[in-house]
Order: sequence, then structure tokens, then C-alpha cells
Amino acid sequence: MIHRSLPAVAVLVVAVALTAGCGSDDTGQPDAASSVSAPAATGPSSGATPSTAPSGASGAASAPAVAPQGPTERRPASPPPVVLPKRSAGAPGAKQVVAAFKAAGLKVPHPKDRSVDCGPDGLGLGCSELIATDAVTVYVFPDETSASDIAETWSGQSYRSGTVVLNYLEAKTPAADRTRYEKVLANLG
Repeated sequence: MIHRSLPAVAVLVVAVALTAGCGSDDTGQPDAASSVSAPAATGPSSGATPSTAPSGASGAASAPAVAPQGPTERRPASPPPVVLPKRSAGAPGAKQVVAAFKAAGLKVPHPKDRSVDCGPDGLGLGCSELIATDAVTVYVFPDETSASDIAETWSGQSYRSGTVVLNYLEAKTPAADRTRYEKVLANLG
């Protein structure tokens, strides 16, 4: 039975410690417990007014007074904007790549700018730009090393030209049509 009573004893010890620690609020004002033990301090000769006298006659400790604080700091309603790395100068942007696909007569249905997924709050891939379509997803990286690393990770399901990586993992693009997207991308760079 010692094991079952140990948590109860621990709770009791913590409760007693908290009650004993709540004796004063460090503002120099006596608390209810010390006022009850020294009744002469609250008598008529001490000059105490009824508003400063303890409110409880039962001897229970009163809650410490809370000092007024400044205004509550409010957090912004929306998260701060994600700062993405800049794409290298001269490299095509994701929107430019998608526009080139469309101009070449290739399908790029339902394009969605998902660049926020590049940053630390998203997938954290470190890309600069990201546009997903139902046919292909276009990633633009700040340097060729980052683009190469990701293309190797997605080997067989991606194509890299410079800093741009085409990803077919979630695409419904047949393998035969992928070469057409890759040729258009190669002509951009």
C-alpha cells in the first residue's frame, strides 16, 4: 500500500508548500494569516481602515494582490511572411516555365503557386519558387547544387535543367509526354 499512498503524500506536501508560500505578495502589505496572528496591529490605535483589514475571519490566507501590468501584447492575426531564397539571376521563374509550356501547347491544368511550401514552415526544400499543376510541378532553386540534390532524390520521377526541377511524382502525365515538357524547359535555359 505504500506505492498507492506515495502520490497522495506528494500532492499533500506540494499543497502545503504552496499554501505556506502564498503568505505575502512582497508588496509590504500583511496577508490575512499574519494579520490574524497579530490582532493588535489592526486595532483602532494602529490607524488601519476597514478597507485594509483582512476580509476573512476564519484565518484562511487571502490571494496575493496582482499589480496592474501594461497592455497585453497581441500577436499578429496572420503568420509573418515566409522569406524564400532568391533564384539565381538569369534563371527562369516558375511562372515563366509554366507559361512556356502553355505556349508550346502542353497541358498545365490548375496551376497553383505553392511557393510557401518551399520555406521553413512548409516542406523546407529550400526552393525559391514552386508552381504545381495537374501535369507537372515546377521547382526553381537558388543554385544548381540544391536543384541537383533534389533531382537525385526524386530520380526517375524528375528532370533538372539548371536550377529548375520538374517533378512528376503527383502528376498524371504519361512518360511519353514528359520529354516534351523537358525539351521546352531545356530551350528556356
